Amino acid sequence: MIIFRYLSRELLSVTTAVCLVLLMVLISGRFVKYLSNALAGNMDPEVIFAVIGYRIPGFLELTLPLAFFLAVLLTFGRLYVENEMSVLKACGFSERKLLAYTLIVATFLALIVGSLSLYYTPTGVKKAEAIFAVQEQKSELDRITEKQFYSLRGGKGVTWVDSVSEDRRLENVFMSATLEATESSNGSLVLVIADRGMQSTAMDTEERYLTLEQGYRVEGVPGRYDYQITYFEEFGTRLAPPEELSEDTATDAMSTQALMNSSEIEHRVALQWRFSIPIMMLVVTLLAVPLSRVDPRSGRFARILPAVLLYFVYLVSLNSVRGAIEEGSLPIGITLIPVHLVFLLIALMFIFSEKLAAFLRAALRFTHWSNRS
Repeated sequence: MIIFRYLSRELLSVTTAVCLVLLMVLISGRFVKYLSNALAGNMDPEVIFAVIGYRIPGFLELTLPLAFFLAVLLTFGRLYVENEMSVLKACGFSERKLLAYTLIVATFLALIVGSLSLYYTPTGVKKAEAIFAVQEQKSELDRITEKQFYSLRGGKGVTWVDSVSEDRRLENVFMSATLEATESSNGSLVLVIADRGMQSTAMDTEERYLTLEQGYRVEGVPGRYDYQITYFEEFGTRLAPPEELSEDTATDAMSTQALMNSSEIEHRVALQWRFSIPIMMLVVTLLAVPLSRVDPRSGRFARILPAVLLYFVYLVSLNSVRGAIEEGSLPIGITLIPVHLVFLLIALMFIFSEKLAAFLRAALRFTHWSNRS
């Protein structure tokens, strides 16, 4: 049990460190993306951290298998480099026994990944999509704050209102925008000032308009005197359509029970994918243990790069088969199980490669001795 506790502590500590690094990379990337959407006026800044929080289970689902894979490589590589593996083998701890200890830890983490994949990730995606749906329904007028300048979408204009009522009616509206330059125009500046404004929706379409009342519109090129001034009692301008904020399909937000009850190919493949992540956790553990065998003089990082490449080949293969099944390129009866079996076979070949090589050497020596006799 001492060896098991020692190995478990090393594996879990390295897994936690690597997972935190990978998690911070993913979170920072999403944070920059959401922040750019907020600066563009497509979503409220207040919801950024809520969306990231709901997406963390999905990030952990992706990072935990890779983190544990790297942890096994680094931990066992250190055991080989510092000759601790030789000491353990001399004390009767074979690599097969250490592999069994590692699989116990991997099974514990696979259960965590399975709970994330089957329950927490779909729940988080569903809640994040609900936030995105609310943000997509908001128009530019819904984000305007009274007595503050608000940048229009695209960054080509600003608006300002004196007051905003509870039903989103605007008082004393000021708008400024720059038209796109053409061959006949250097880019005119448009100013609109109105006493009142409100949002309206077209009857035949879902397009939204800003309807202004009692004001005037000024258009011209700064520095010139040929301004066009138009007085109006009612003036309408089309608001920019809502930006698509959703990152996931409707299938990603479905519960596992709903996928089980569905007979659609896309839903069945998505269900297989959710079960594939914890299975992948165990298979990559079997791959990592033999791949961590290094010569002490080579260093513990000697096989990190080829091992990581093999991991991503595994992941890309699963994604490719999933996409091919959804597109109909592969028969409906094909599942993701053959991909797992192929890499499980590769792992078993790596595990028994030393014994197989020893058996072949013994067979060659026996053949050579027989010929001499």
